[in-house]
Amino acid sequence: MRVVIMGCGRVGSSLALALEGKGHEVAVVDRDSSAFRRLGSAFGGTTVKGVGFDRDVLRTAGIADADAFAAVSSGDNSNIIAARVARETFGVEKVVARIYDAKRAAVYERLGIPTVATVPWTTQRFVAALGEGSPSTAWRDPSGSVLVTLIPFHESWIGQTAAVFQEETGARIAFINRLGNALLPEPRTVLQQDDNVFVSVLRDNRDKAFEVAAGERDAG
Repeated sequence: MRVVIMGCGRVGSSLALALEGKGHEVAVVDRDSSAFRRLGSAFGGTTVKGVGFDRDVLRTAGIADADAFAAVSSGDNSNIIAARVARETFGVEKVVARIYDAKRAAVYERLGIPTVATVPWTTQRFVAALGEGSPSTAWRDPSGSVLVTLIPFHESWIGQTAAVFQEETGARIAFINRLGNALLPEPRTVLQQDDNVFVSVLRDNRDKAFEVAAGERDAG
């Protein structure tokens, strides 16, 4: 996968190195060339100096052939403009924008642009949103028998209740992160698109729960 990242701050550099470590081709854009020092000498990707929403700069970074784009600069406006250019001008399918303002984030989520707030698991959330990697364990008990983890789910689960999800996966929903806000679901809570579902699950049942959640649900 080819990924273009706008912004080489702590999040952008961390994301670039994480994706390169998974074997992907990465290009990083930043208006300040000194920011590329965060990538280290071992970084094998491309660095482009320039404004991340400028079309010519994005072309230089390879946006025309990109599979994914992440806008992670320090400015909400720049991030959302760049995300829209990547999506609407260049047709990049997987686009994620970092948005500091939670109200703005909710609006752009409704427009179909996934957003990431400034939370401790920002890098992992970007990796997941770009379709890469398995969810990391957020907590485990000292014996290691019970885990709390983010679980990806197939789009066919959208509209199903938490009760149905729990019954069929065998995992308990601990909480849902929805549009940057955490909520404790009731049995009748309905799963929505772009929900981040964190479950508590027995270690021995983890793989089965992930398999069921990731598979297309039988409507019958």
